[in-house]
Amino acid sequence: MKITFWGAAQTVTGSMHLVECNGYRMLLDCGLYQGRRAEAYQRNSTFPFNPRTIDAVLLSHAHIDHSGNLPSLVKQGFRGLIYATAATRDLCAIMLADSAHIQESDARFLRKHGKDAADPLYQLEDVAHTMELFHTIPYRRRFVVFPGIEAAFYDAGHILGSAAIALWLQEGDRERCILFTGDAGRPAPVLLRQPDRLPEADVIISESTYGGKTHEPQETTLQTLQRLIERIITEHGKLIIPAFSVGRTQNLVYYLNMLHNSGVLADVPIVVDSPLSSSATNVYRLHPECFNPAVRQAMLTDPDPFGFESLRYTRSADESKALNGKRRPMVIISASGMCESGRILHHLRNTIEDHTTTVLLLGFMAEHTLGRRLADGADRVRILGEEFRVRARIEQLHSMSAHADQEELAAYLGQLHGRAETIFLVHGEPAAQTLMAERLRQDGWQDVRIPTRGESVEL
Repeated sequence: MKITFWGAAQTVTGSMHLVECNGYRMLLDCGLYQGRRAEAYQRNSTFPFNPRTIDAVLLSHAHIDHSGNLPSLVKQGFRGLIYATAATRDLCAIMLADSAHIQESDARFLRKHGKDAADPLYQLEDVAHTMELFHTIPYRRRFVVFPGIEAAFYDAGHILGSAAIALWLQEGDRERCILFTGDAGRPAPVLLRQPDRLPEADVIISESTYGGKTHEPQETTLQTLQRLIERIITEHGKLIIPAFSVGRTQNLVYYLNMLHNSGVLADVPIVVDSPLSSSATNVYRLHPECFNPAVRQAMLTDPDPFGFESLRYTRSADESKALNGKRRPMVIISASGMCESGRILHHLRNTIEDHTTTVLLLGFMAEHTLGRRLADGADRVRILGEEFRVRARIEQLHSMSAHADQEELAAYLGQLHGRAETIFLVHGEPAAQTLMAERLRQDGWQDVRIPTRGESVEL
């Protein structure tokens, strides 16, 4: 039995871990690495193994940093099954197609303006072939992957369909369990059910994104949204909110819906400007079984928690472009969440030098992304190949994170304390991982490791 950490090792993107047992090779996730464009393209286009030698993929959830390189894997020869929950499969169908479309659109835009642009990693045809390989499994149902290898998905409470993955490996007369947290959700998600209790495991591969942080109370979200909306009305400006199309956007709209239902939401147009966000919200509507009891109860009097009078969703490019010409106060929610691609770049390009603009960053921004540079207070930034001076106000809100913070993650892993021999911390920056490792050792964990990219461990 061997694990090799090929992605999200001392970084928060590109989740991908290779598990080998009984002659079979399986990937836990196959995500896009996001960061400096040249480095990201090199990592995403070239796998450190032959994709034809991979026998199966077990996918924790649909976020692009966990699923987004599956079409590249298929394009380069992978022909095994991709195991996931039904909601993850439904989200991947729209997210991977959107990823292909964005790559093609961004390349066309850059070339049109005389800039160098790499070829897209994959196209819609590769996405179609990828979706043919999905095989859906319900939560908490143990299934056979290969002889001597079984697995099960447990609700992670992170986004719709997200799962922790338990993998039972049989060698000889001994069975060992590897548990992969994927992205661990918070104990009381605003929309989703709380995370499942996990099975006992011998080895844990755990995320550590917020290993050194404590989130703000969720009540802060409502107060901040109300304050910023009232401010842009006073200043006749715009509130630009970069938000991941899946998870973050639906949570944000649900909070705005709460403000609307309570009668305190100011009268201002709110636009979700993202075809993917619109499609993803429809997928959320198809899976009310994933919602927590409070949301299901609220739906008895408000059947659509993702819609109200002043909210609209846009799909066409013409509708998106028209928003930049409007001078009245408005809220624009658009992807991507770290400001790396998509329509948010065009909105920032048109508003970042306007002092009446407020940009609200939600949650973690990975290193070397535009979102991180804005969060760090950069005076000037490059957007779509051009340099702009940052005159807009930059605000941050961490209460909406769908990741467990240090205390929440320690409690989540605490239920496994006793049998587990080793915890490998992945999906986190080194500083956060160091703090998380110290916290776990204080809790009595004896063997906590922070693997490097390409490091292999034999069990």
